[in-house]
Amino acid sequence: MHLLYACRGLPWLKKDEILSYEEIVRIAQVSVAMGIEQIRLTGGEPLVRRDVPALVEQLSQIEGLHSLSLTTNGILLKQQAAALAAAGLTRINVSLDSLLREKFARLTRRDQLNHVMEGLEELEKYPSIHPIKINAVAMRGYTEEEVLSFARLARNKAYVVRWIEFMPLDADQIWRKEDILTGAEIKEIIETEYGPLQQITSGDPSETARRYTFSDGIGEVGFINPVSEPFCSTCDRIRITADGQLRTCLFGTEETDLRAVVRAHSDNEPLIQAIRQAVLNKELKHYIGDKSFKRTNRTMSRIGG
Repeated sequence: MHLLYACRGLPWLKKDEILSYEEIVRIAQVSVAMGIEQIRLTGGEPLVRRDVPALVEQLSQIEGLHSLSLTTNGILLKQQAAALAAAGLTRINVSLDSLLREKFARLTRRDQLNHVMEGLEELEKYPSIHPIKINAVAMRGYTEEEVLSFARLARNKAYVVRWIEFMPLDADQIWRKEDILTGAEIKEIIETEYGPLQQITSGDPSETARRYTFSDGIGEVGFINPVSEPFCSTCDRIRITADGQLRTCLFGTEETDLRAVVRAHSDNEPLIQAIRQAVLNKELKHYIGDKSFKRTNRTMSRIGG
């Protein structure tokens, strides 16, 4: 099982509205005791929260936790990579949708692509954090021109490059199904240049990415296709937002208020029961593309990806 915790959402929340580090660690300890094996800190942007390496260190010491990862936009990574490695972080995802400076600046509203690339280079100094994954959102009419540039990056660096299909979690609510550039289409673009990709199988049925290496074995790319190839039947991820709401589906509309439970009870049994009940009620599918689909009232930055 995987637990994803959003360290900060947008708009910014008052301090007493977000979980404290002590509350996060308590929920994590209970979750791991119930069978959670992997935890990822997400956002918003987790590295803007003060002393996040201290949280990483506390989480890394939980007995039974097999993997501790973090998702970041990479802008503050150069300054914090050493501390994160020392604290016990084992894996990292860097969200990077463009390798072109002007395009990156338009998308993120900040001209800081160089900071992200410097952060990635800094990470290479700490082999205990592995693999380094780069996640790019795939959008038709936007992503195609850079597919081969990202593929070259995967071959020239020890980065796993993955494309994630555009999902209806955008803040501007401009998502349309016709804007999706599928993983299969990106794979075809790469194979036109490099020949057939060879699939990598991990044996983990809950893995969300379809993984491939190039025919010569150099480099790895992956495709996360939640819209064109839903993996709901094997999904075992749950998410806790910065304000302590447990969500069992990225696109779900139901939440369980763990913050209220933690603050109302000093013993863990009510927390265990709240988590167990939420997981038992986990949605069977996300319904994207169905007439019954309803957009969640939270964007990705407020849920944690």
